[in-house]
Amino acid sequence: MTRIRLMGLPGIEAGGGMARVLRGRKAWVLLAYLLLADRPPSRKRLAELLFADADDPLGALRWTLAELRRNLGAGVVLTGDPIVTTLGTDASADVLMLTDGSGDPATLLDLGGELLEGVQLPSCPEIESWLLAERHRLSSMIEAKLREAAVSLVASGQAKEAIPFASKAVSINPLEQGNHELLVRCLALTGDRPAALRQVAVCEDLLRRELAIAASPALLAASTVSPGSPSSPALSGRAAAMSQLEAGRAAIGAGAVDAGIQCLRRAVAEAEHCNDAVLRGRALSALGSALVHAIRGHDEEGAIVLHEAIQVATQAGDRATSVDAHRELAFVEVQAGRRSTAVAWLTKARELAETDAEYAAILGVQGMNSSDTGDYPAAFEHLGESVELATKCGNRRQQAWSLSIMGRAHLLRGEQSQAAATVQQSLELVRQERWIAFLPWPQALNAELDWYAGDLEAATDGFEQAWVLSCQLNDPCWEGMAARGLGLLSAGRGDDAGATSWLDQAATRSSREPDRYQWVHAHVLDTAITAALARDDEARARPLVTRLTALAARCELRELTVRANLHQARLGDPKAATTARHLATTINNPALTTLLR
Repeated sequence: MTRIRLMGLPGIEAGGGMARVLRGRKAWVLLAYLLLADRPPSRKRLAELLFADADDPLGALRWTLAELRRNLGAGVVLTGDPIVTTLGTDASADVLMLTDGSGDPATLLDLGGELLEGVQLPSCPEIESWLLAERHRLSSMIEAKLREAAVSLVASGQAKEAIPFASKAVSINPLEQGNHELLVRCLALTGDRPAALRQVAVCEDLLRRELAIAASPALLAASTVSPGSPSSPALSGRAAAMSQLEAGRAAIGAGAVDAGIQCLRRAVAEAEHCNDAVLRGRALSALGSALVHAIRGHDEEGAIVLHEAIQVATQAGDRATSVDAHRELAFVEVQAGRRSTAVAWLTKARELAETDAEYAAILGVQGMNSSDTGDYPAAFEHLGESVELATKCGNRRQQAWSLSIMGRAHLLRGEQSQAAATVQQSLELVRQERWIAFLPWPQALNAELDWYAGDLEAATDGFEQAWVLSCQLNDPCWEGMAARGLGLLSAGRGDDAGATSWLDQAATRSSREPDRYQWVHAHVLDTAITAALARDDEARARPLVTRLTALAARCELRELTVRANLHQARLGDPKAATTARHLATTINNPALTTLLR
C-alpha cells in the first residue's frame, strides 16, 4: 500500500512503512497540484507554473514526473497531456480523503499542520498564490468536517466523545467564536462547567486581544447547559405540545422571537415527555430553524438541534421533517462558507424530497451556494426552477427569496436591466407578504440598482431605509449591505471620510456575530478595498486585501478570490494579474471579464 501524506510534513510510505523521499520542493508541489486540480492540467501550464526559470521547462517537468513515478510506484499513474492522475486501490492520499468525503472522521484528529508544511517556492509567485489558497481551503474543509462530527455526536448524546473534534476545530481556527462555543457546550454537557467557563475566558481574551471585539452572549450561554436536563419542564401531554409548537411558530412569524423560542423549547420538552417521536422531531426542527434564522449568534445550538431532529425524524419515519432539517443545515453551512458539508446536506435533502415546496426550498439554497462560489449558470438554473416550483405551490416567500438571490447574481454580472426586473418582483412579493425581517435585503439591492442608473435620490432613500430597518431588526448581514451602499454613495460624492466611515461600519457590522454570512463580509471588504485604491490609499487597502484573500480562499468564493488578486496587482504584485486571469477562466461573468481586460 502506498500512502501519500501532504497535510503537515509531506511524506510517502510504501509497503511495510518504508518512507520514500522526493528530491526537491517542486516535486512535492507538483504532486499536490496534480491531486488537487479541478481538471487535468496541461504540461505547458505546469511547466510555466513551476519551471519557467529552467533552460528547458518541459524537460524539467518530465524529469520531475519521472521522480514522482519512481517513488509512488505502480499504484499511482501519471500520464497524458493534460496529465491525468489515477490512484489504484493500493494507493491513498490524505488530501483526496478530505475532498471526496471518504474515510472515518476520526482520521481528521491525526492530521497535523497545513498543506505541504514548510514548503515554499518564492521563485514561483503564481504557484505560491495557489499554495496559499489551497492551504486556506483545505484547512477550512478539515474544520468543517470536525465541527460536523462534533455536532452529530452532541446531538446523539455523546458530548464527551465530541470534545476531541471540537478541540481540534478550535486549534485550527482559534479566532472563530463558533468553534469555542461548540467546545464550551460539549464540556458543559459532560458536567464539567469549570472547564467550560475556562474555555469561555480563553475565547473572550483571544477575541479582545486579536480582534478587539467582545464575545457573543451565546458563548457564555453555552456554558450553562447541563447534562440530561430538558429545555423546559413538561406540561400536560400531546395537546399541550402541539399547542406550544403552533404558538411558537406563530410568535416567530410575528416577530416575537424570544416568546416563540420559549414556546418551541416547551414543545420539545413536552413531546419528549409524552413519547411522541413525530411531534418531537417536528418541534426540534422548528426550534432549530428558529435558532438559525430568528436570532443571531445561535447557529451552533441550532445545528445541534437540527441534527437531533434528523435522528428523531428518521427513527419515526417522518420524511418531511427530515427534509426540512437537512435543508436548514445546508443553509447554515452555505452562509458559513463550508462548501463540502453544505453540498453533502443538500444532496441528502434532495434525495429525500418529494413535494414541489420541498424542492423549491432546496433549490433556493443550492442556487445561493452556486452564486456565492461564482458558478452563475448553475445558480440561474437552480434559482429559476426554485421560483417556478414556489409559484406553482403558492409559496410567495420562497419565490421572493429565490428571486432576490437571482437578482443579486444578475447585478454581480453587470446585467442591470435583468437585475432590476427580478429585484423589483422580489420586493413587491416581500411587501405583499409583509415580510419585514427580509425587507432590507431586496431594498439594498434595489437601491444599488438606482445608484447605477444615476438616480441618487432614490438610491439614498433606499439605502437609508434599509439601514434603519436592518438596525431595528439587529441583523448584521442586512446592516453590512446597507452600510456598504451608503459608503458607495459617499465615495461617489467625493466624501472620502464618509465613505471610509460607512465602509468600516459595514465591515464591522457584517462580521460581528459568529454565524455571519461570509459572502456579505467578503463583498464588503472588496468594496472597501476598491474605494481605498480609487483614492490611492494603499496603506488602508493592504491589510484589507490580506483579509479578503484569506476569507475568499477559506470559503471558496472564487470570484472574490479573482478580485483579491486584481487588488494585489494594483498594489504592485506583477504575477497577481496572471493568477487572476487563470482563475477567472472557469467563471462565467461578463462583468469580471471586462474588469480583467
